This record gives sequence, C-alpha cells and structure tokens, in this order.
Amino acid sequence: MKKALIVWGGWDGHQPKQVAEIFRQQLIEEGFEVEVSDTLEAFANADKLMQLDLIIPLWTMGKIDQQLVKNVSAAVQSGVGLAGCHGGMCDAFRENVDWQFMTGGQWVAHPGNDGVEYTVNISNTSSLLTAGIEDFSVKSEQYYLHVDPAVEVLATTRFPTVPGPHSLNKAVDMPVIWTKRWGVGRVYYNSLGHQANIMDIATVKELMKRGFLWCAEGKSEAQKHTAASEAYTGMADNQL
Repeated sequence: MKKALIVWGGWDGHQPKQVAEIFRQQLIEEGFEVEVSDTLEAFANADKLMQLDLIIPLWTMGKIDQQLVKNVSAAVQSGVGLAGCHGGMCDAFRENVDWQFMTGGQWVAHPGNDGVEYTVNISNTSSLLTAGIEDFSVKSEQYYLHVDPAVEVLATTRFPTVPGPHSLNKAVDMPVIWTKRWGVGRVYYNSLGHQANIMDIATVKELMKRGFLWCAEGKSEAQKHTAASEAYTGMADNQL
C-alpha cells in the first residue's frame, strides 16, 4: 500500500482543509494509506518522509523553518513524489527560494482576481497525464507565475485576459500544469484551485489524480536511476 502525506494550512481563503479532504478521498479510492496534518511539523521527521510515496502540500502564504524544507527536499530527491495545486504549493513560502526551486515556480499575480473566465489549453504532448483531455474553461483566479524553464509544460492559459499593467506586452501562454524532476523524485503542479469547488470539477479532479499517481509511482522508478552522491541542501542565503 502506497503512503501519502497531506499537509494543509496557511491562508484560509484557499480552503485548504476542504481541498485536503477532496484529495484524501481520491487517494483512498486509489488504495493509498493517507495521513492528513494541519501543522508543518509533519515535515520534521526526515526518516518518516523518506518512507512515503507522495507528499501533498496545501499551505498558502506561510513561513517555514529551513530544516523542514531540507527534509522535504531530501525526501523528494530520493524518489518521494511531490504534487500540489494553486497557492498551496507554488505560493506557499514566498521567502524560501529552495522551495520555489524544488516546485518549479512561484505565483506573482492573478489579474482580475477571482471570477475571471479563461481557457485551459492542453498542450500537444505525448504525456499520459493529459491523454484524452480536451481544452476546458474555468471561472476562477488565472495565475501568472514565474516559472522554472526546466519544467515540462502540460497545459497553458493565454494572457492577457483582463486589463492590467501587463496588457501592452505581447500575448503569452502561461503554464497551468507542469512536471519536473527533483533529484530522482517526480514533481507535479497544477495552478487551478482557488477554492474547493474548482478542485471538485471532474476534469480537474482527473488531472490531479493522474498527477498524484504519476508522482507516487516515481519511487519505484527512481531505483533505476543514480541519485546525486550528495543531496542538494539549499542556498546559504535562501531566506530573509
């Protein structure tokens, strides 16, 4: 039985408790043993994290002790999957660049705020994570992010949709869903999910489920690869 840890908290506007319950139910249906925690101290036991198959952070706009980031980073580098959505993963710890390096991006704006109707365009890739899924529209926050150029983009959205200081720039396709590697671990991010109702949309739930399973399967695949002889432990000047 695969093991997953969901850690929720931070800004309550993203309804992390409700989203955590949606994800918990999905994982249980897939046969996972799931632990849910509302404290970042769930990242304190480094040995325990190493025994997991999947970590799901749901923590927006928080502050985190650097040792906890190192523990999560080491676990993912060893093959534990990391998957999440919206601000719960890529607007979690704004002062911690190591977290941003690991996850692949950081939120910087959502022009128009909540209630913007926009299209999610599925990229033309061979990835099984999006196979058979068509472009779809949502009405929510449209995330503008600073993104790691190393990620594999699986879905995008077109900016600008609403007026803003960015409007006179050329149109850009902003990543919505991506994957990347951290050590031999798999990382999956989906920028949808301002509140629980978005994560309860059937297409979005399917995309998240595929991401969870892909990340969790990475641990067994990781045995085929050679990890770095010395794990990355972060930058000395990574926090204010």
